[in-house]
Amino acid sequence: MSYANRRQMSSNRTVAIVIVALLHVLLGYALVTGLAYNVIKQAAEDLKTFDVEEEPPPPPEEPPPPPDEPLPQTEPPPVAPPPMVRSNVQTPQIQSVPDAPPRVINPIPAPQVLRPPPPPAPPPPPPPPVVRSEPKSAVGNLQGLIRSDDYPQSALDNEEQGTVTVALQVGTNGRISGCSVASSSGSRALDNATCRALTSRARFTPAQDSNGNPTTGTLRQRITWRLE
Repeated sequence: MSYANRRQMSSNRTVAIVIVALLHVLLGYALVTGLAYNVIKQAAEDLKTFDVEEEPPPPPEEPPPPPDEPLPQTEPPPVAPPPMVRSNVQTPQIQSVPDAPPRVINPIPAPQVLRPPPPPAPPPPPPPPVVRSEPKSAVGNLQGLIRSDDYPQSALDNEEQGTVTVALQVGTNGRISGCSVASSSGSRALDNATCRALTSRARFTPAQDSNGNPTTGTLRQRITWRLE
């Protein structure tokens, strides 16, 4: 802001302050003297106020750019030429290489497929059971071959009685070839009397094999001795 502008603004402020002071004096006087309302209104209308606006300061001036300084010119250093290298260059000799024999590529054999071994053969069927007939008594029940006079005297004296089981071996001729006690009657005399009577009296149809030929056989028989 220039000095003239500042001086004009200060004079305007002084005038405004003087006018305001005069107005205050007139208003005070009107109130004291009781002037009419029209006088006050006319004075208020005559009063002209104005706003004093300050002008914005001018933008600061940018400093001028500095002058371009010339760059110092430097001369490149002298470069010495590279030394000359002399080499004995030999002319390459071309040798003929015989053609290589064609490469034989063996075909890759196909993978072998391993087959599982065949299942084992089923076992042969068992032979048919041997049809064999057991020896049979020709007289039927062997108990009937025991007589009252076969009762041993010692067993009668001791009043011994009971049931004995004997195993009889029958030969191919149908006769008893052996007798053994499988279950005793409790009396040795009765056991021996049983084998003795059956061996001498019993007759059997001999056993037969699968071809129908007579063969040996074994059977068991129970004999009961009872006192009457």
